[in-house]
Amino acid sequence: MSIPHEYVIHGAPFSLFTRKLEAALIFYDLPFRHAVAGIGEESEAARRSGTHQIPILETPENWMIADTTPILDLLDARRPNRRLFPAGPLGVLVHIVEEVLDEWYARVMVHFRWHYAENTRHIVSAALGREVSLEEAAEFPLAKWGPRACRATGTELEVHQKAAEDEYFAMLGALEAQLQTTAFALGDRPTAVDTIVLGGLRAHTNNDPLPNLDAFPTVLDWASRCEKGWEGRGELAPFPKSTPFAEHVLEVAVTQYAPFVLGNAGALSAGEKAFASETYGETASYLARPYPANSRRMIQDRIRDRLDPDERKSVEQWLANQKLDTVFGPVD
Repeated sequence: MSIPHEYVIHGAPFSLFTRKLEAALIFYDLPFRHAVAGIGEESEAARRSGTHQIPILETPENWMIADTTPILDLLDARRPNRRLFPAGPLGVLVHIVEEVLDEWYARVMVHFRWHYAENTRHIVSAALGREVSLEEAAEFPLAKWGPRACRATGTELEVHQKAAEDEYFAMLGALEAQLQTTAFALGDRPTAVDTIVLGGLRAHTNNDPLPNLDAFPTVLDWASRCEKGWEGRGELAPFPKSTPFAEHVLEVAVTQYAPFVLGNAGALSAGEKAFASETYGETASYLARPYPANSRRMIQDRIRDRLDPDERKSVEQWLANQKLDTVFGPVD
C-alpha cells in the first residue's frame, strides 16, 4: 500500500486553530486537504492522537499529531527554507508573540462568537446546514457551551468584553500600520505569528457577521492575498527590536498576559480550579488550565535547549528589559 504524499487536516472551518494550521501549510507550500470524516471524541483521529481537540494533522507517514505549535515545529524541520519559527534568539521572540496571540487574543474570538447572538446563529446554521432562528440557535448544545467558555476565559462581564474588543481592534490597527511597510507582521516573510492572526480572521472575525472590519482594509487585503501562498523570499526584522507590531503585542504580554499566566500557574500549583487576575483595571475570573503552563514551558525549553550560551544570555537580558523574565525566564 503506497503512502499518500499529502497532509490531512482533521478540524473545522470555523475553528481558529484549524485555520491557523491551514495558513501554515499554505506558507510551507505543502499539499494538504481537509478530512471529511467526523472529529468527535470517538473518531479515529482523536483516538490515535490522544485528544479530541482540533485540529489534528495526519502526516504522509500516517501519524496523527495535535497542537499547532509543535506541529509547526515539526514542519519547520521538513521545510527549513520556509520555517515559521526562525532559529536562534529571533525564534524566541516569534514564539512569545505567537504565544500571546494563541493564548490571550484567542479569548476575544470566543467572546465575539458566543456573546453576539447573530454570530451564534451563523455558526449553528453552518453546523446544521440550514438557516436557523436566533431562538433555535440559542438551544443548540454548542451555543450552550459558548458562554461557559467565555466565563472560563475572563469575558463574562460587559466591562471585560469591551476591553477585549478594544484590545483586538488595537492589535488589528497595529497590523494595519505594519502592513504599510512590510509584507507580513514581523518582516517580509511569514512566521507563526501570521498564521494565528490569519486563523482568527478566517475562522472568526472576517467570517462571522460581527464585528465589521472595514476599518482595516489593508489587513483584509493581506488575508486574501495570503491564501495564494508565499513565494519563499524575504527577511525578518532582526532581534531584538523586531517590528512595531511585535512591540505592540509584547506590551500586551507585559501588562495583561503576564498576570494571567502567572495567576494560572499559581492556581495549578495550589490545586485550585479558578483564579482571579486584574485585566485592564478590573478583576476577572479565569478557569485554571494546564495548557497555558505547558505552552509557556515550550518557550522556556526553546531558550534552554536551542540557544548557545551567548544567545541564551542575550535572550535572558532581552526578557529582563521587556519585563517578561518572570514569565519566560530560566527554569530548573
